[in-house]
Amino acid sequence: MNRKPITRRDFLKAAAAAPLAGAARPVLRGAFPAGPAGSGAGAAPAGKVRVVLVRDPSPIGAGGAPPAEVVQRLLDDGVRALVGEPDVAAAWRALIKPEDTVGIKTNVWRYIPTTAEVEQGLKRRVLEAGVAADRIAIDDRGVLRNPVFQNATALINARPMRSHHWAGVGSLIKNYIMFTPQPSAWHDDTCADLAKIWFLPQVKDKTRLNVLVMFTPLFHGIGPHHYAKEYTWEYKGLILSRDPVAADATGLRIIQAKRREFFGDDRPLQMNPHHIALADTRHHLGVSDPARIELVKIGWSEGILI
Repeated sequence: MNRKPITRRDFLKAAAAAPLAGAARPVLRGAFPAGPAGSGAGAAPAGKVRVVLVRDPSPIGAGGAPPAEVVQRLLDDGVRALVGEPDVAAAWRALIKPEDTVGIKTNVWRYIPTTAEVEQGLKRRVLEAGVAADRIAIDDRGVLRNPVFQNATALINARPMRSHHWAGVGSLIKNYIMFTPQPSAWHDDTCADLAKIWFLPQVKDKTRLNVLVMFTPLFHGIGPHHYAKEYTWEYKGLILSRDPVAADATGLRIIQAKRREFFGDDRPLQMNPHHIALADTRHHLGVSDPARIELVKIGWSEGILI
């Protein structure tokens, strides 16, 4: 990759600078916030979890994503900001180790998938972190039968944000429903207890990175499997966090803001997406309160909604 290395001096200058939203491409000024005294460069403030929102105005292609090189840059810039490390390779190595066996949990819903660009961008960096190709797999509906996922020591969770008939929104939390033999069994009370899945042995404490894909989110739906292009828009972003609850809560705020903009009122989603808040308050999986989330914004700011 032809990227000019970021020096330690650049890193310290970035840590002291306020975020600057770029009009044409992501910039990293302010992307490495300095934590409180003694926390080390790049640490989130005490009591908060970090979420990174990174966007780029490049055109969306036929597959539902910007060009592959743009997606790779968004992933790299997001991970660098998330872990507080200016070097791309070092940032990914902070998440993935050569001895890991890595499952990349994707989502293959045909209208708005995770996209091949995101999947391959993640796989590329896992390979470069030193993981052998035969210990990496990308899968969705077959994870329980996939030998790599059965032996995984690390998971990367990547899926698009969209409205959802049973859960209010399709979320990162919900993306692990395929790790259960009967996904429909989790639909009670609008999927209130989806967070319990994250404590099952096959996934507990294995997730190193969550990527909520916000290239063309679906903000409104009617009935099961409903899709209408008029209820999507080109947001052209990714949300990254180690905390799936914080990432989902941030994505939900953007969906709700878009609904207010589109409908002109605070119209609720068809189903209550309370599984996100309950993942925090009932199951203690992560943080849903925006006051406890450090949101780092990188790049294109037009129509950011948050």
